[in-house]
Amino acid sequence: MAQKPIELILARQLSSHLAMPIFIVDPDGTLLYYNEPAELILGIRFEENGEMPADEWSTIFTPTNQDGSDLPPEELPLMIALTKRCPSHKSFQIRSFDGLVRNIQVTAFPITGQGNRFLGAMAIFWENNQ
Repeated sequence: MAQKPIELILARQLSSHLAMPIFIVDPDGTLLYYNEPAELILGIRFEENGEMPADEWSTIFTPTNQDGSDLPPEELPLMIALTKRCPSHKSFQIRSFDGLVRNIQVTAFPITGQGNRFLGAMAIFWENNQ
């Protein structure tokens, strides 16, 4: 396994100490990490999942619009941050691993390292209990 860029290592370290749910992917969209607060919303521990490609994580949590219609992976904020390299925000629903439907809000942004290297993207999300 190749060494990750220091910025991604530090992003993972920072997110492991924060109380907000965070999800980190590399430039190819491969899930690198999500923290313990994210585990509570996603319904599964990161250690049980591990790294996974974008085509898997973008559908495994069954994202849907508020009306219940399927939300295509390319409309997910994290995928927009990856493909367009710009911040994105959206409210939608997921069916988590524990079978619960959760209303969430997600804000995602690209991660740009030193030398203007594109390193992936990060999403911060929270459950919308309204």
